[in-house]
Order: sequence, then structure tokens, then C-alpha cells
Amino acid sequence: MLKEFKEFASKGNVIDLAVGVVIGAAFGKIVTSFVSDVLMPPIGLVLGKVDFSNLFINLSSRPAESLAEAKRLGIPTLNYGVFLNTTIDFLIVAFAIFLVVKQVNRLKREPAPAPVEPTTKECPQCCTAVPIKAVRCPHCTSAIG
Repeated sequence: MLKEFKEFASKGNVIDLAVGVVIGAAFGKIVTSFVSDVLMPPIGLVLGKVDFSNLFINLSSRPAESLAEAKRLGIPTLNYGVFLNTTIDFLIVAFAIFLVVKQVNRLKREPAPAPVEPTTKECPQCCTAVPIKAVRCPHCTSAIG
């Protein structure tokens, strides 16, 4: 069983997959930082100095000024701002993966096969397929030009 596992793990596809997962996780962190730290602050500024990561609905009667305070006090909240940031994260990652897969598929695409020379022709009398080099139809025995 150990030998089989070793063979499985040493195949190129498994190693490629592992590298892809590690790079994908790092890329996800970069995108999360981009959305949280670069993209959303200017959008929040344009929309009236809104901090999307602090948008929430308080589900209790106890007041809380911020999401951090609500979490500290154990107040149940509906964190739609964090959800919005996460959704934008996902869309950016999905679009980037789409572009990468599209390029990989374009590079892997096999060229169209070369046109195949015909090996038969049609008898003008009986419309039977006959070999290209034939001078007489084997079906109707007429001469083929």
C-alpha cells in the first residue's frame, strides 16, 4: 500500500495540483487584501464615507456602535458588509481563474488535422464509390474517366 501511495504521489498531476492549491491560497490572500484595503475604501468614500466591513444589522435590542463592539459584547449581528467584501473577493478570484484556464486551454488546443486526401471517387453511371485508381467500375463495369 505504501508503494502504491508513493507512485500516486510522485505522478506529475498530483504535484501540479499541490502547487496549484498553495499558489491559489496565496493568491486568495492577495485578492482579499486588494478588496479590503484597496478597492472598497475608495468605493466607500464615494458612497459617503461608508466602511463596508463595518456594515451590519444588530439582531438584538442592545446597542452597538461598531461590528467589533457587537462581537466583543456577543451581540448577534447580520454582517452584510463583510458578506459584500467576500462576494467581491470571490468574483475577482473566479474571473482571474477563468482567464488563466482560458489561456491554458488556448495553449493546449491541438491544431486542426490536415485535410485527408480522398481514397475513393464516385462512378458517374451507378454512383458507387470506387478506388481512386480504378478505371472501370466493379459494380456496373462502365469506364471511369
